[in-house]
Amino acid sequence: MCGRFGLTRPERLDLERFGIRELPPLVPRFNVAPGSDILVVREREGARVADFVRWGLVPSWARDPSIGNRMANARADSAFEKPAFRNAMKGRRALVLADVFYEWQVVPGQSRKQPYAIRLRSGEPFAMGALWEYWRPKGEDGDGMVSTAILTTDANALMARIHDRMPVIIPPERYAAWLDPRTPAPALQELMLPSPSEWLEAFPVSLRVNNPRADDARILEPVALD
Repeated sequence: MCGRFGLTRPERLDLERFGIRELPPLVPRFNVAPGSDILVVREREGARVADFVRWGLVPSWARDPSIGNRMANARADSAFEKPAFRNAMKGRRALVLADVFYEWQVVPGQSRKQPYAIRLRSGEPFAMGALWEYWRPKGEDGDGMVSTAILTTDANALMARIHDRMPVIIPPERYAAWLDPRTPAPALQELMLPSPSEWLEAFPVSLRVNNPRADDARILEPVALD
């Protein structure tokens, strides 16, 4: 799964790499939780745009947007079949911009889990594969809500020591294929394979990350394990 992530240095985002012309105002985020508005890149009317959408996908057919509380993630191996995700998987894909994500490791003999920060070895921003949907209450006028779910895949060798799932990371040279609604399903499935372990580094951090209100640079300070 992917339950938290950060975009701690938004000034390092390369607009040309993501194929966008401008960004909305950004501040460093160290501990983004589901239910937040998060920065995504998606295609709209043949052009790429970067905007904020709600993290927690609300299907267009949902009666109540609270269903999004359970839809922060979508499994890559079942997204083509699940009613909540299959339509978006076919033609409404997005990139979630980040430079770190967090995962929790089970500690034998303890009830608590040990959080880890995971990022590219280069420290550069990356893009997680995601889906988006538009929802509006039936019979009501006015603006609706755009929401998103981050796709997860099997863990690579590095991540397997921490958790059995990890977010789908899309390499820059495949952004266009991922966002293009015409890309066929077999090609998309290849893009959702685990990223190579050598891309990433992981280190333990404090339990402060468990608190969604804690959102500062101290979240990323490494801790020594007992």
